[in-house]
Amino acid sequence: MNESIKPEMMKYSRQVLVCIGDSCTSDGKGMALFKELKEKLVKLGLDTGDARVLRSKVGCLGICKSGPLICIQPDGVWYYNIDSQKLDLIIEQHLIAGQPVKEWMFHQNPSKSASS
Repeated sequence: MNESIKPEMMKYSRQVLVCIGDSCTSDGKGMALFKELKEKLVKLGLDTGDARVLRSKVGCLGICKSGPLICIQPDGVWYYNIDSQKLDLIIEQHLIAGQPVKEWMFHQNPSKSASS
């Protein structure tokens, strides 16, 4: 008999989903952004403790253009065409200060936008 063990997860404040799919960026920019995000989160101490930001790579977010794309949960905020400088600003303003960067947003979950 195969017993399943209930998984445990460390606490985190937000999750950043990074699309690495070929339809968004065929040149590997999504994966490069995913790796860069890790370096920046570690440098800022956002990889541990209560402020921990969980990052996840996904094969497709279903938009398939204007990538690299990221989605920040539980805020329901979607960003497009993200590069290193934009990522810095998103980390500073959204992940740390809690204010989405409207300039590169293309969608926000309507149930979350009233609270922002």
